Amino acid sequence: MVMDILGLIVVGLIIGALARLIKPGKQRMSILVTLILGVVGALIGGFIASLFGTGDIFELNILGFILAVVAAVLLVGVAEGLGGRNRGAVR
Repeated sequence: MVMDILGLIVVGLIIGALARLIKPGKQRMSILVTLILGVVGALIGGFIASLFGTGDIFELNILGFILAVVAAVLLVGVAEGLGGRNRGAVR
């Protein structure tokens, strides 16, 4: 179980970094937020892939990886949208 969690963190960091590279524009997020969004994206992608019968949520497979990157890109976009709205409110 510990190795599954450590693997999820490493894969989440990679997925978060890929999501930031794929998402156009400048992101003002910290590496910690990138890691969290990558891990959440990995969980979402693994869960959806497991619904298709490709294996367990913690198994690394191509469908789960692709779905995780797509989910992380969407999460980065939402986080940027929410973060950008708060930055320009008061000057």
